[in-house]
Amino acid sequence: MLVAELHHELVGVIQGSIKRVTIKNQARVGYILGLRVAPFYRHKGIGLSLVKHLEEWFITNQVDFAYMATDKDNLGSVKLFTDKLGFIKFRTPTILVNPVGLRKSRISPTVEIAKLKIEDAELLYRRFMGSTEFFPDDIDRVLRNKLSLGTWVAYPITESWGDINSGQFPPNWAMLSVWNSGDLFKLRVDKAPLSCFMYAKSSRLIDRVFPCLKIPVFPDVFRPFGFYFMYGLNQHGPRSGLLVRSLCRFVHNMAMEFEEDCKVIVTEVGGCDSLSLNIPHWKLLSCEDLWCIKGLRKETQDSLFELTKTLTSRDLFVDPREV
Repeated sequence: MLVAELHHELVGVIQGSIKRVTIKNQARVGYILGLRVAPFYRHKGIGLSLVKHLEEWFITNQVDFAYMATDKDNLGSVKLFTDKLGFIKFRTPTILVNPVGLRKSRISPTVEIAKLKIEDAELLYRRFMGSTEFFPDDIDRVLRNKLSLGTWVAYPITESWGDINSGQFPPNWAMLSVWNSGDLFKLRVDKAPLSCFMYAKSSRLIDRVFPCLKIPVFPDVFRPFGFYFMYGLNQHGPRSGLLVRSLCRFVHNMAMEFEEDCKVIVTEVGGCDSLSLNIPHWKLLSCEDLWCIKGLRKETQDSLFELTKTLTSRDLFVDPREV
């Protein structure tokens, strides 16, 4: 973490992390996150200076690429990185948000859901997602993190789950892991329109009084709340869509039962990822993300064109530590 001070006052902060991930081949990448500048001191070059100093730290530590993520509508951030710092627009993942309702979701009785041991989950991820873009080489540390609640697989009850070590899998199966972001920080929606606030309160009231109407209930996001992040989503087989939906509903029920302040469930998928068709979400709450990348060595700078020309053709592994 780097901070900027002016007249003994903290005016800016930035964080960065380094890890080895899959980008075409294995590469060391530096992730830029948490760039913040006090409102009164913006447009004075403070953010630019912070990023440059962080890049110097990346270069000292033999980083191949630097990358960052931002809301694609955050024009100030996009211009800073693309116009002034030489970053290239790289990927446009979609952030899918689904509210946690007041009643449990129905899971198909034809689906079996089982929790995996960490060792088995790591084996599956390395085998089936090891070549996925931005797959972290230290996936074992992710799975063992105290914020990771576990990994689950779903498969039809008519198909048996075999031995993972011997590679025996049913024709149709899906898996995902869950990260409890609410144990790390809380979110809150500010400056929402009055109509949005009124709908949120009235929808919850109507649902309690007339549950048979089954109206969409807007979550109470105007007070600090936590959220679950689903990562490592993977599906196999022609019937896997039902399995992904069942897993998402299972996570919804888990959030409703064990986390009182968990108001939404979030995941992020690649722009062309067919998984999004089977993940429950509200379009009103979901949005498009923008990832930008920069080569920090001559060799990696030359390979950027090949990477960016596959703009929408690659799936992504979104590391929950960077959420």
